[in-house]
Amino acid sequence: MITEAILYAATLPLTGKAHRKFIRYSVNLWSRAGRCAADWADHEEKSRDAIRAAAAGLRQKRTAVVLGSGLLRDVPIEELARDFDTVVLVDLVHLASVRLWLAAKRHRNIRLIERDLSGYDELAAGQEPEPLGFLRTVPYLDLVVSANLLSQIGRGVKRRHEAEVGQMPDDTVERLIAAHVDGLSGLSCRNCLVTDIAFAVIDRNGKTHEEADLLHGVLPPPAKAAWTWPVAPLGEESKDYRIEHKVVAAW
Repeated sequence: MITEAILYAATLPLTGKAHRKFIRYSVNLWSRAGRCAADWADHEEKSRDAIRAAAAGLRQKRTAVVLGSGLLRDVPIEELARDFDTVVLVDLVHLASVRLWLAAKRHRNIRLIERDLSGYDELAAGQEPEPLGFLRTVPYLDLVVSANLLSQIGRGVKRRHEAEVGQMPDDTVERLIAAHVDGLSGLSCRNCLVTDIAFAVIDRNGKTHEEADLLHGVLPPPAKAAWTWPVAPLGEESKDYRIEHKVVAAW
């Protein structure tokens, strides 16, 4: 708890006021990733492999953008920084620990951007959401990666939508998830989507007690790879069950 409090305090002044409320979610993710490092290792490596595969064979490697860069555990950041002229990392929060690690590595071609990628505010304003429309202004863009972000957008939008009953369209969650998928597919450059699409709650006897579609009926592009991510191994949330997510990668 002390380490988490220090990380929170260190990240607070580095984060814009509009996004400070999300710091605790990032710190909680950092904490769980540390506790579950062994169980998450395969998922993280497969995510990095998908991004490597997407980048392979590009004729030009000028600018790469990573959406939902997070802790960088699932992103081959060293290789991207080596191979591309510029790497742009986009997320709501960039933890102080991530900033410190990047500074220590002396990657002078990495840029950090804080941005809400959900499109919620656009939709609330009565506009057609284009959460990835800003990418059209990025010069020399050759690769865009959405790294284990899409289901997080869905969960965040669902929480906000439920808290603002009657103020938003009934299909808000589905529309914003679809806007992300469509935004990626509409890019003229190479893109890679890595996302969890479903979860299951499984007891210690292997019986599934709950399942859910994390994309709320929105179909992702055809997957080139798929795997299971043990998000909460037995004992993480309960000694009686584990939570597994199904992940797909498309590029």
